[in-house]
Amino acid sequence: MNNKFRFLTKKEEWLEAFPVMKQLRTQLDLPSYLNLVEESINKENYQLVALYSEDKMVALCGFMPMITLYNGKFIWVCDLVTDASHRSNGFGMALLQFVEEWAKENGFPIVSLSSGLQRKDAHRFYEEKMDYDKVSFVFLKSM
Repeated sequence: MNNKFRFLTKKEEWLEAFPVMKQLRTQLDLPSYLNLVEESINKENYQLVALYSEDKMVALCGFMPMITLYNGKFIWVCDLVTDASHRSNGFGMALLQFVEEWAKENGFPIVSLSSGLQRKDAHRFYEEKMDYDKVSFVFLKSM
C-alpha cells in the first residue's frame, strides 16, 4: 500500500477533510467546522493530519500539544476517525502511531485521548491494539 501522512494547514485541505471528520463530529456543519479548525490552529496549536492511501484521504487525526500539572507535557488527541468505507484496514492504527512518533520527536512523552462511553469498539482498539490504559473518566457540564 502507498500510504502518506500530510498535515492539513490550508482551508482547501480542511474542506477536503470535512466529509471524513463529519463521520465523527456529526454535530458540526461546514461553517462551524471551518471556524473551529481555524481558531484551534491559531490559538491552541491544533494539528490536523490526514492519512492518504493511494492518494485518497482515508483517516484524520486532530491533536494538540499541551502542558498540565496532571500529565506534564503531552499530546491530546482531539479527533481520530477513519472513513467508514476504509475501516478495519489498519489506517487508524497507522495514524495514531504517526502521532505517537511525532510526540516523541517533539518532546511529548505522553499521548492521551478520551472516547465516548458508547464507543466500545474504539475502547477495545485503544486498549488491546494500541496499548493505551484507561486511567480516568471525562466529565462534561454544558452551560
